[in-house]
Amino acid sequence: MNPLYVSGAGAIVLLVVGGLATPIGSWYHDLRKPSWQPPNWLFGPAWTILLGLAAWSAAIAWTAAPDAAGRRAVVILFSVNALFHFLWSPLFFALRRPDWALVEVVFLWASLVALLVGLAPISAFAAWLIVPYFLWVSFAAALNRAIVRLNAPFGQ
Repeated sequence: MNPLYVSGAGAIVLLVVGGLATPIGSWYHDLRKPSWQPPNWLFGPAWTILLGLAAWSAAIAWTAAPDAAGRRAVVILFSVNALFHFLWSPLFFALRRPDWALVEVVFLWASLVALLVGLAPISAFAAWLIVPYFLWVSFAAALNRAIVRLNAPFGQ
């Protein structure tokens, strides 16, 4: 089985499921947001590009892994990241808990650090492909924090 097809399918599943778990309605539109938030239309294309790069990274790392243990490590790293990637949207949007999403984004960010550290010895190029995703999540975490500060408390 071609690793790029498998990782690409995983990225597509994350995009679709993440999109379904992101109901953007009046609640979201009524939130106060910082002036530096990008326009809403930018998030879909950004995540598509970033997850495409991650899929490419996964395929490269899988192929470059020296043995079964290395391939297993690649699968674990990307699986943990996918889990934390998925969890953020339902927390923020479906449950309307940006405060919980802010706690969760720390785990997403840490999973990206683990990817960067874990992939570097296998393939420096695969690790570099994760850097834009890491930077975007860092920015998204700052945006999440600003939204929490501007709108707290939640769950009232």
